[in-house]
Amino acid sequence: MLALRLARGAQPAVHLRRLLVTAASAGTGFLLLCALGHALAHPDAPAGSVLRLVWCGAPLAAAVYFAVAVARTDPGTRPRPGLAAIGLGPGRLMAVSALTTALSTTLGSLLALLYFLLLRGDLTGIPLDGTAPDTVAADHPLPLPAALTLLLLVPVIASLATALLLRPRGGAPGGAGQPGGPRRKETVRPGEHPAGPHHEAPEHPGHPAAAQHQETPQPGAPADGHTRAQTRAGRGNTGSHALSEALGLGASYAPPPGTAQQSDPYHSTAPRPAPGGLPWGMAVLAAGLAVEMYASRSGPAPGLTLPGGSANSPAGVLGGWMLTALGLILAGPGLTHLCALLLQAVRPGALRLLAGRILQEEARRIGRPLGVVCAVASGAYAMATLHSGARLDMGPLTVLGALLVTGCTLLTLATASIEARNTRAETVAALLRLGAPAAVLRSAAVLRAGLLFAVFAPLTWTVAALAAAPLAP
Repeated sequence: MLALRLARGAQPAVHLRRLLVTAASAGTGFLLLCALGHALAHPDAPAGSVLRLVWCGAPLAAAVYFAVAVARTDPGTRPRPGLAAIGLGPGRLMAVSALTTALSTTLGSLLALLYFLLLRGDLTGIPLDGTAPDTVAADHPLPLPAALTLLLLVPVIASLATALLLRPRGGAPGGAGQPGGPRRKETVRPGEHPAGPHHEAPEHPGHPAAAQHQETPQPGAPADGHTRAQTRAGRGNTGSHALSEALGLGASYAPPPGTAQQSDPYHSTAPRPAPGGLPWGMAVLAAGLAVEMYASRSGPAPGLTLPGGSANSPAGVLGGWMLTALGLILAGPGLTHLCALLLQAVRPGALRLLAGRILQEEARRIGRPLGVVCAVASGAYAMATLHSGARLDMGPLTVLGALLVTGCTLLTLATASIEARNTRAETVAALLRLGAPAAVLRSAAVLRAGLLFAVFAPLTWTVAALAAAPLAP
């Protein structure tokens, strides 16, 4: 009931993303049912039916990935102050988010089953005109348990992946030690001085009370680097130092174990470590290219007949292409972080510094979807090379699968961009309060997008050309 109320009170953009998840689940469920129909119509060819079912793994993975990305950006399931007091801590909100994802994907699976039964004629008694008998197996009874098992794949995998990704990590549920949990604020009565060695000063560094509190440290408190950084910030520093403080470029520190790291745009925070997937991604990418080249030059090899592809496609070449796609996905965050470092190299100005720091913080969030988009683009280039000089003969199911994979990957990248924009909203607001022009923020966004395109587009074209070379007729 809580999940339904949160879904009903969401904004139109949130409803649109959930409808897109439902559409992706419906398309994937229909492809799985068509694979079941092919198995029913061809009981003497189980290898072809298994291959079609495996081919549905790409749309299934794309739909689940998109559903998880939409669940991450759902504003109704974010921890907020006051929710933990009524029993809605991060764990409960994680369950609500998983349940909302399950509802959206289950609705899509039911729509796919309804359309499949309509094509078979189980609802009207007469199959629809133009329906391929091999696709829906209208002459054979439909095993309902098998159909329901296939339709439950998307809801179950998507909800489990959402729960695993959004699970609470350390700290008390809903407490200050919980990442994303509400911050606890102390209530001080008028005329009463707050007691305790861990009393925090007012948040704004320019506040007079903050400066007085920071200038007079309490007895026994260690005068570490963080205290000195707060003291300098409380003296009213402006200009580049204020910009550095807002971006988290000042004296960073590591909080002690068990202490919550507050997301305050006025306090400096330690930058995140660089993603470690770049060496592994490049290694897997090189291994995939080597496997493709070896399989294409090793003479005749057992081939596979792909739906919508060529007959007798070398299995080794296809396995090598899968390795190259996995390498691009693994290397995406590391390449994005490398782009951020390039932006900040060689005495950067305010514009490059701003763009680089923001891109550095968003490397893990948008790097993986960028890698997936590059992998899909390389696969599309390989298909174009495969059908070059011949008439492109792709069935409707192949077109549907290609549209699902391409659309889900692009929508996942757009959703990750929206999540990144919402995450840095406090930093942008702090920069605007410091007097940063809005044109500078827009220029930084254009600079980030241009650099990512300049790095990822040539890399994708090079990898796609090398991966498609063995497939050329």
